Amino acid sequence: MLLTVAALAAALAGAGVAPAAPTIDTAVDTVLAVADDAGAATPIPGYLIQSSAKTTDDAAVSRPGFPTSGWYPVSSRSTVYAGLLQNNKYPDPFYSTNMKSANPADFTVPWWYRADLTLDSQSALRTYLDFSGVLSRADVWVNGTRVADSLQVVGAYTRHDLDVTAQVHPGVNSVAIKVYPNDPNRDLSMGWIDWAQTPPDNNMGIVRDVLVRRSGAVALRGEHVVTKLTMPSLSRADLTVKAVVRNDSAAAVQATVSGTVAGTAISQTVSLAAKEKKTVTFPAVVVSNPNVWWPAGMGGQALHDLNLTASVSGVASDTARSRFGIRDIKAPLNSSGGRQYVINGRPILIKGGGWSPDLFLRWDEKHASDKLKYVKDLGLNTVRLEGHIEPDEFFDLADQYGILTMPGWECCDKWEGQVNGGEKGEPWTPEDYPVAKASMTGEAERLRDHPSVISFHIGSDFAPDATIEKNYVDALTAADWPAPIIAAASAKSSPITGASGMKMNGPYDWVPPSYWYDKAHADSGGASGFNSETSAGPDIPTMDTLKRMMSASELDTLWKNPEAPQYHRSSSTTFDDLKLFGNALAGRYGAPANLQDYVRKAQLAQYENVRAEYESHSRNFSDASNPSTGLIYWMLNSGWTSLHWQLFDAYLDQNGSYYGAKKANEPVHIQYSYDNKSVVVVNQNHAAASNLTASVKLYNVDGTEKFNQTAANVSVPGDGGKVTALTIPAVSGLSATYLAKLVLTDQSGKEVSRNVYWLSTKSDVMDWANNDWYYVPTTSYADLRGLSGLAQTTVAGTATTTASGDTTTTKVTLKNTGTGKAPAFFVDTHIVGAAGAPVLPIQWSDNAVSLWPGESTTLTATYRTADLKGAAPSVRISGWNTGTQTIPGNGGPVGGTQTYEAENALVSQGVVEANHTGFTGTGFVNYDNANGGYVEWTVNAATAGNANVVLRYANGTTVNRPMNITVNGTAAASGLAFAGTGAWTTWQTKSLTVNLAAGTNKIRATATTANGGPNADNLVVTTG
Repeated sequence: MLLTVAALAAALAGAGVAPAAPTIDTAVDTVLAVADDAGAATPIPGYLIQSSAKTTDDAAVSRPGFPTSGWYPVSSRSTVYAGLLQNNKYPDPFYSTNMKSANPADFTVPWWYRADLTLDSQSALRTYLDFSGVLSRADVWVNGTRVADSLQVVGAYTRHDLDVTAQVHPGVNSVAIKVYPNDPNRDLSMGWIDWAQTPPDNNMGIVRDVLVRRSGAVALRGEHVVTKLTMPSLSRADLTVKAVVRNDSAAAVQATVSGTVAGTAISQTVSLAAKEKKTVTFPAVVVSNPNVWWPAGMGGQALHDLNLTASVSGVASDTARSRFGIRDIKAPLNSSGGRQYVINGRPILIKGGGWSPDLFLRWDEKHASDKLKYVKDLGLNTVRLEGHIEPDEFFDLADQYGILTMPGWECCDKWEGQVNGGEKGEPWTPEDYPVAKASMTGEAERLRDHPSVISFHIGSDFAPDATIEKNYVDALTAADWPAPIIAAASAKSSPITGASGMKMNGPYDWVPPSYWYDKAHADSGGASGFNSETSAGPDIPTMDTLKRMMSASELDTLWKNPEAPQYHRSSSTTFDDLKLFGNALAGRYGAPANLQDYVRKAQLAQYENVRAEYESHSRNFSDASNPSTGLIYWMLNSGWTSLHWQLFDAYLDQNGSYYGAKKANEPVHIQYSYDNKSVVVVNQNHAAASNLTASVKLYNVDGTEKFNQTAANVSVPGDGGKVTALTIPAVSGLSATYLAKLVLTDQSGKEVSRNVYWLSTKSDVMDWANNDWYYVPTTSYADLRGLSGLAQTTVAGTATTTASGDTTTTKVTLKNTGTGKAPAFFVDTHIVGAAGAPVLPIQWSDNAVSLWPGESTTLTATYRTADLKGAAPSVRISGWNTGTQTIPGNGGPVGGTQTYEAENALVSQGVVEANHTGFTGTGFVNYDNANGGYVEWTVNAATAGNANVVLRYANGTTVNRPMNITVNGTAAASGLAFAGTGAWTTWQTKSLTVNLAAGTNKIRATATTANGGPNADNLVVTTG
C-alpha cells in the first residue's frame, strides 16, 4: 500500500515546538510506501487542511481528485492553529501579544483534514482506521461515504477502530476528517484552565496519529501483560499475556495466536464464529529472579518485549507487539491519612512537577526527551499530567528514563462539570457517561503496560460521584489496570476508591520560604501529607528569555508596575498580575532600580523559595507523625512563554527556580531549616552514608565571620533518611541580612554537598487567620536588602571544551580572586554561542554558586554540539557582585579576551534597552541626554599591565557624543569621540590601551555633554 499526502513536505513529519513556524515547500509531494504485510500499522504522515466555510459538499471533499488548491499542508498531529503556524499564517505566538492576531471567528466552524491513500490489489487484506486524539468531535469520510459521525467520534481520549474495508479499493482512496470546534466546557477534551492564555482555536484538531491498519480475517487488539511480582524478595514474576482476538470475516475461523513474552514462547488456538471476538488468556510464564524496573536513582529500567502473531491456516493474519516492565506498585494511606507510594517494596517520596505539553499540542519527541532529562537533572522522580495526556512516545521515554508518571483527568471544565458545584464545565448529559467510560477504557488500555505509570487520578479538584466513579473503575478493572486508582488530587473521596490521601491546599502565589515548614495548619500547603500541586507562583525567566518573549514596553511594565495585568502569566483574573510577588520582592530585597535589578532579585527569590519547598518535604518525609509523602511543584514547565509556574521556561533556559530545585534534591544533601534553625542531612540514596562532617559558618554582609560550628562522624540512613547534624543557636552581632554557608564533606575531606543561604534577623510574618486558597498574606517581610551592600569582588574563570560524538562538554573553573572578605555571590554561568545566545538545552553539574575569597569550583556543562549552530562556545559568567564577563570555551582571562556586557555593568543616568537590533548579550545601555551619565564595568585582570579595551557602541545621530574614560578613577582618555554611526542599529567600536591593576578594576565611560553618551553595547578587554 502507498500512502500519499498531496503537497506535503517531508519536513512536516519532524515539525516541532519551535515558536517560529518552519518554512514549508508546498510544491513537493510526499509518498510513503507502506508494507502490505498483515499487521502493518502506518500513521497518516500529514494532511491538507481547510476551513469548512470554503467547502459545500462533504461527500465530495473525501473523493479522490477533489481540488485542494489553497489548502494548508500540516503534520500528522496538528491542531488547526498549529497547522496555520506551520504555514506562516501568523507571527510568533510566543512573543508579546502576537497570539491575539488570529481571528477567533475562523475557528467557530469545522475544519477539514484530508489525505489520499493508495492501496494495491491485495483484496485479502482488511483495512482499518485506528485513532484517538480528536479535539473534540469529528465526522470521518472515506471515498464519499461517511463511516462515522460526530456523535460517535467525540472526546479527546476515546479510541476508534473503524473497519473501512468496504469503502476502499485498489488505487487512490481519500480520507477526510471533518473536525468540529473544541469546547472543553462542553466536551470531554482538553482545556488550559488558568495555566496560560487559551489558543484561538481552542486546540481543535487531531493530536495523535491516525493509523491505517492492514490485517487478514483475524485481527489482534489489546495485547498486554499482567505482571505479578513476588514481594518482598523480588525473586519471581508471573507474566500473564492477554489479547483480544477478533474475526472480522463472515465465516467461522480457527486462529493460532503465538509469540514470545520476555523471550519465552507462548501459543494458543482459538475458534471464532463469524464477527466474534474473544479475549485469549495464556498460561502464566514464570520468570525466576526477574530483571525488575525501578525509578531513576533506585535501580535500572529493565524493559521486556511481547510479540504476538495471529495465524489462520498457517498464514499470518495480524501481529501485535508491546513493551512492558516488571515492578510492583502500591500506594496505601498511612496512619496520618497521606498517600504513601511504595515501589518494589520500598517507600518513595514523590518529588515532581506538573507537566505541560506545548500550548498548541505540537508533539516533538526530542523536545519532550529534553524536558524529561531535565526532570532527572533536577533530582525529581515524577511528573503529574492533569489532563493533556501525552502520546505513546512520551510514556516510552518515561519508561526508558525511569521517570514516574501520574496521569489523570483535568479540573475546571467538563470533566468535573457534574460535581464541581457550579464552577466552569457544563453538567453532564446522558451522552457524556459512555464517552467518559470509553475515554477511561482507551487510556487504561494504552497505559497499563508502562511501568512508569504509577496511578490514575479519576478526579482532580473534585472527586467523581458514585455513578461516574463506578464507570471509571469498571473500565479500569476490565482493562486489568495494575496501579492505584486515586479519587482526586484534592482531599476528596469517592465510594469505591475512598479517600484520595492527597491535599490541594495551595498556595499558587507568593509565600515566604518559611511557609513550607508549617505543619500546624491543616489547611496549608506545608510539608506534610501528599501535596498534589503547590508553589509560590511566579517564576520569572532569565533576561535572555524575557527579551525573546516580551516587547520593550512590556518589560518596562514588568518591573515598574507589578499590579498591571500580564498577558504572559494567566488568563485568570486571580493570577494575571505579579502584585504579591512584586510587593515581596521590593519588601524583602529592596525596590528594583531597573529591569536588570528586578530580574536578578527575582532569581534570588525564586531560588530560595523553590529550594525551601523541596527541602522541607525531603526533611519531613521520615517524620513519625504526619510525614510528607509527596510534592508536585506547580508546575514543572509551561507550554508557552510564561511568567509563572515553571522550573524552566519554554526555551529550556534555567533560572533561579531550576537551580534552587536542583540544589534541594541532591542525593546526599545538607540543608537549613527555616522553622527551627536545625542543620539537617538528608540521604536519598538506598545505602546509608557515614563518616560525614557537617560545618556551618555565618557571615555578615561585610564578610565578617560571626559563627563557625562543625559536627563530625555524621551518619544518615538511606531511602530518604535524615539526621540533625546541629542546630544554630542565637548569634549576637549579626547584620540584618547575613549569609549561612553549609558544607558537608566525606572522610577524605571531599565536598559532598554545599548550600548557601541568605537570611535575615527579621522574620517573614504570615497572617494565618486570613489564609486564602492560593496564598497566605505576609504582614512583615524579612530584610534581605543588605545583599545590595555586598562589596564588589572578582571571579577568574577558565574553561576547557571537548566534543565526543553528538555531545560537547565544557568544564568551567571559577575562583574568587578578590582581596577582600566578600564572597562572589550567586555566580551564574551560561554557555553562549552566536551573538551571545544561550546554548539550550544544557545540563550543569551545579550553578548559581557562591565562593568565598580563595575558593574555587569546577562546573561541568553538557549539551548537544549541534545546538552551538556552528559557533565556538563561550562562557558568560555573571554574579550578584562580580559583574559579567564572557570567556572563550577553551581558555581564560590570562593573556586572553573577555567580554563585559553593558547591561550588566553599573549604570548611572541611563537605562537598559533592547529596542535596536544588532547588540550582543541581552541588551545595551541608552545614556540619558545629560552630562555625567556613566557606565562602569568591573573588569578582572590576573596580572598588572597594559590591556586593549574596545567599546562597542551605536550613535544614530549626526552629533559627536564624547566621553571620558577612567580606570580606577584615573583618566585614560578625555573627550574620546563617539561620532555618529549612521543608525542606532549600526554598531562600531572604539579602542584604546589602558593600564590595569592585578585583580579588580573599574572602567568607567562618562558622558561629557548634555546629549549624553552613545548607546553602549559591551566592553571587550584583552590582556597579556
